[in-house]
This record gives sequence, structure tokens and C-alpha cells, in this order.
Amino acid sequence: MTTTLPWDVTNVSVEEYLKLHVQFIDKTAGYVSFSKTRLRGVFEALKDPKFFNRVYLDKGVVTWPGELDLAPDAMYEHIKATGEWVLE
Repeated sequence: MTTTLPWDVTNVSVEEYLKLHVQFIDKTAGYVSFSKTRLRGVFEALKDPKFFNRVYLDKGVVTWPGELDLAPDAMYEHIKATGEWVLE
């Protein structure tokens, strides 16, 4: 039996470089935007637009190759409150 959580992402798409549109299992939807200053450390690989476009879902989590992912619970909280999560 699989348990679903409200922050399980059911759809992710690239709106433009550094901006994603996501939808959660409860139909909450919004945007995730990256500030260029955030593209350091684990997010450095996202400097490459082709790599950024390789985003996919893995068990309800927004993910890129190499086990790079976003915290779905934090994303959900921000999007539920404001419609967007800006990573600065």
C-alpha cells in the first residue's frame, strides 16, 4: 500500500530556464524559481540549461540526474501560501 502526502508532486514542467511549474496531488499548483545566486554547491549543475531541462519526478519528488532534488514539503508550504517558491 502506497501512502500519499499532500506534497507529493504529480506534474512538473519547465516554464523557462530556472522556472518550473509544479502540481501536487491535492491539485495545489504553482512555480519554483531559482535565483542565479542559488546556483552554487549542490545546485551548481543547474547552471547548464540543458541539465535544468532534464527535471523529472521520482516518487513525487522533483529531481534531476545525480540524485539532485527539491524538498517537496518546503516547496508545498511556500506554493500553498504564495503560489511560488523562490530559491535565493
